[in-house]
Amino acid sequence: MNETAPLRARAEIDLAALRANVQTLRAHAPSAALMAVVKSDAYGHGAVPCARAAREAGATWLGTATPEEALALRAAGLPGRILCWLWTPGGPWAQAIEADLDVSVSGLWALREVIQAARDIGAPARVQLKADTGLGRNGCQPADWPELVAQALRAEADGLITVTGLWSHFACADEPGHPSIQAQLTRFREMVTYAEERGARPEVRHIANSPATLTLPESHFDLVRTGIAVYGVSPSPEIGTPADFGLRPVMTLSASLALVKHVEGGHGVSYGHHYITPGETTLGLVPVGYADGIPRHASGTGPVLVGGKLRTVAGRIAMDQFVVDLGGDEPEVGAEAVLFGPGDRGEPTAEDWARAAGTIAYEIVTRIGTRVPRVYLKVNDEQNG
Repeated sequence: MNETAPLRARAEIDLAALRANVQTLRAHAPSAALMAVVKSDAYGHGAVPCARAAREAGATWLGTATPEEALALRAAGLPGRILCWLWTPGGPWAQAIEADLDVSVSGLWALREVIQAARDIGAPARVQLKADTGLGRNGCQPADWPELVAQALRAEADGLITVTGLWSHFACADEPGHPSIQAQLTRFREMVTYAEERGARPEVRHIANSPATLTLPESHFDLVRTGIAVYGVSPSPEIGTPADFGLRPVMTLSASLALVKHVEGGHGVSYGHHYITPGETTLGLVPVGYADGIPRHASGTGPVLVGGKLRTVAGRIAMDQFVVDLGGDEPEVGAEAVLFGPGDRGEPTAEDWARAAGTIAYEIVTRIGTRVPRVYLKVNDEQNG
């Protein structure tokens, strides 16, 4: 969507910033290929436009959680390698094979299903074996790894699959020095060596996510998987801002004031009257709420830039709207209220909202709902078409 008319709300997506972020991340891992992770609609930024921009900037892989997300990228004409990793029984294995996707397998049930799908359609599947090196989520436990590897290599010998990758995921890469990091690296090397000694010839071995890409060069192997950092959000705010890592936030969320009105002191504001005006003032109505992804937990604390001044959410955030106390200022109805952006104009950042809501910036950008149009800035001719 590329509109310039005022909107109730808009999430501006700076694709030039995204391309620059990808180039910065490539420079952090010059010996590895780069995967741009575009799961969850590119962390709320729009999967297809962001995937195209990442490709243009040199990302040679795309990553999604679900196969449906990956199939949607193919349907939109996105070429090249795409890995999807979150499967459940009965998933669209055949469609994934036909769409030339790389599929991740963490257990024997999934390997059996993808082998059967390959047999049914008469085409081999590209399979990556995921190892649980200590995160405890998806991935094959070390005790079960020998059987998974053996059966995968047997299916490869039969021409039913090609083992294209061996991979894992960190638990605490955003905490440099955490003892689990080296423990997982050691375990990953051991599990990769085991598979390769038995004949596996993966194209890529990978374990580095965004924080590891930025802070842990020894984890880069053949491929780094960059998610939140692609969108200019720091994966580890305790050790660095986006600027510290050479990144720029991609999303700016704003809304048009729907009402400005005078009220007397002692006036209750929003549900429960958790905010009472301390004196005569003006209130501004911001027409977004938790149905748009604005966290209700930031009631009374969320920062907003209106008229060049930082304001704070007054009272509870409702489903469709919230109020800011303008302190007597009288901006026009329709004036811009900026919830977050890069911070260049003094506006809050997604990290500021994360602190206000007691969460992480990943959640702030990802949860912005579909009622908020995405407006793509600095779009090239191919994407305009």
